[in-house]
Amino acid sequence: MLTSAFASVITVSIRLIQYGNSWRKEVIMISIDLKSNKPIYEQIIEQIKLHILKGHLNPGDSIPSVRKLALDMSITPGTVARAYQELERQGIIETIRGKGTFIASTQESKTDEGRLAENIKLLRSVVLDLTVMGQSEEEILSLVKKIYKEMSVC
Repeated sequence: MLTSAFASVITVSIRLIQYGNSWRKEVIMISIDLKSNKPIYEQIIEQIKLHILKGHLNPGDSIPSVRKLALDMSITPGTVARAYQELERQGIIETIRGKGTFIASTQESKTDEGRLAENIKLLRSVVLDLTVMGQSEEEILSLVKKIYKEMSVC
């Protein structure tokens, strides 16, 4: 883990995954930018979602406990708990008492109409801000495509 007033905090979580009769170590990196205006809990949410999109985390995979991730990142457990609560609310993760926290086996969040409406409202606000800043429709669409490609979704 790197810690510095001038650097991001980077944590590496090592997971053991069973493949048949053998176990394999897998490293998942979560990077937090301390200089960002985005709250740390939102950065954690974004990082976990990106790992799911990129196929690094799959349904049923375990993720670090609140306490372990907080300790690894040198942040308060409340910050991690807030991120996990939001991910659980969205149906992305599930916590099984006594067993741990896992990527949800059913991604109900993809069909959650309330969540879709919430994101459309957010997108409208961003498009409005970009338009007021002088960005054209083509420039806005180009930015969206660039971000989409950066996430390696397509």
